[in-house]
Amino acid sequence: MLNRKIFSVSQINRYIKTMFENDFILNGMWVRGEISNLNYNKSGHIYFTLKDNTSAINVVMFRDYSMLLPFELENGMEVIVCGYVSLYEKTGQYQLYAEIIDPVGAGELALKFEELKKRLEKEGYFDEDYKREICKNPKRIIVITSPTGAAVRDIIKISKRRNRGIEIFVVPVLVQGENAPDDIVRGLRLANEWGQADTIILGRGGGSFEDLNAFNDERVAKAIFSSKIPVVSAVGHETDFTIADFVADLRASTPSAAAELSVGNVSEFSDKLFEIEKKIDIFFKNKLYKEKEKFLDITKKQVLKRPKDKIYNMQFYLSGIEKDILNAAKIKIKDEQNKLINIINRLEENSPIKNMGKGFFYITDKQSRPLNELKDISVGDEINILFKDGTAKAMVTEVKPDGN
Repeated sequence: MLNRKIFSVSQINRYIKTMFENDFILNGMWVRGEISNLNYNKSGHIYFTLKDNTSAINVVMFRDYSMLLPFELENGMEVIVCGYVSLYEKTGQYQLYAEIIDPVGAGELALKFEELKKRLEKEGYFDEDYKREICKNPKRIIVITSPTGAAVRDIIKISKRRNRGIEIFVVPVLVQGENAPDDIVRGLRLANEWGQADTIILGRGGGSFEDLNAFNDERVAKAIFSSKIPVVSAVGHETDFTIADFVADLRASTPSAAAELSVGNVSEFSDKLFEIEKKIDIFFKNKLYKEKEKFLDITKKQVLKRPKDKIYNMQFYLSGIEKDILNAAKIKIKDEQNKLINIINRLEENSPIKNMGKGFFYITDKQSRPLNELKDISVGDEINILFKDGTAKAMVTEVKPDGN
C-alpha cells in the first residue's frame, strides 16, 4: 500500500489562504458591484454581499476602515470597493476585505453634495443672520432660468395674475449640463450689475438628481450668497433640495410657489384697503359725534355764560387766602421771637461773666487752660485771674488742700 500524505482541513485552508496572500492581483484590487445583505454589526464591522448580474462575493469592512467611510451604505447602492481577497480559515470561505468604498454615478454625486453642504454650512453660507427679507410688493423681478422651460411660463403667468403691473425680466441661462453652473453665475452677475430689480427668482423645473446638479455647484452657491438682491430659489419639485435652496434668502418648493411668494396679490391688498377705509370712516364719524356732544355740554355750563363772575369769585377767594397766610406768618414770627428772647435771657442768667460780679473768678494757667481743681496747680505756677472788668496775672505761693 502506497504511503499517502494526509492533510487536515486547517492545513488545506491555511495553504489556500497563503496562495491568496501571495497573489499579486488579489492583494490589491478594485471591484465594482451592487450592495445586498448589508449588515452594520454592533462591533463596528460592516458585512455585505457585492454582486453583479451573474455572481456575488462576500465583503467585510473592519471597524478601523468603516469609521473613515464618509457616507452610509445602503442596499442596492452601486459601489467600487478597493481591498484584497483572502480566506477565512474557520469556515473555508474566501471574501473580499474592503479598505475603501466609493459610490458610483448618482451615489457619487450624492456624496459630493453632502460634503459640499457640510462645508458650506460650517462656513456660514446657510446662516439665517445673512438671509434678507423678500420684498412683499416688488415693482420688478428677474427670473434666471431656461427661456424654453415650463418654469418660466408658470412664473410669468402666476406673477401677472397676482399683479398685472409688475415688470418681469428673464435672464436666459443653461440649467443643466457641464456649462450650466458658469451660465447661472453669469446670470446672477448681470442681474446685480443692472441692480433695478427687487427680487431674483432662480430655478428650473423638475428632473433627476443629476439633472439638478448644476444648482449643487459651489460657484453657484457663492454667487447667490454674494448677490446684493434677495434671491428666491425654486429648483425642481417640492421633494427636491439643492445647495442653492440652502444658500438662497428663501426656498420655494416649485417655480409656481416662487411666484406666489415673491409677488403680492393686488386684489387682496385692494380688499384690505377697502376694509381699512370703512373702519377709518366709522372711527371719524364716531369721534366727530362724541366731540360734538362734548362741545354742546360745555356751552351749557354757567361759566361760559358769565365768565367774569367766575374770575371775580376766584379773585375774592385768593385775596382771603392771602390775608390768612399773612396773619399766620405774623403770628408764627412773633412766637419765634419770644422763644429767642427767652433763650437769650436764660443764657445771660447762667453766664460765667455775669456771676463774676458776685465775687466769682475764672482762673486759667499760662496756656489759658481752665483750672478747675487744686491738683491742677503747684507752688510757683503762673496763673491768670479773669475779673469782671479785666485780667490779673499771679504766682502761686501756697497750695493748701481742703482739710477734708
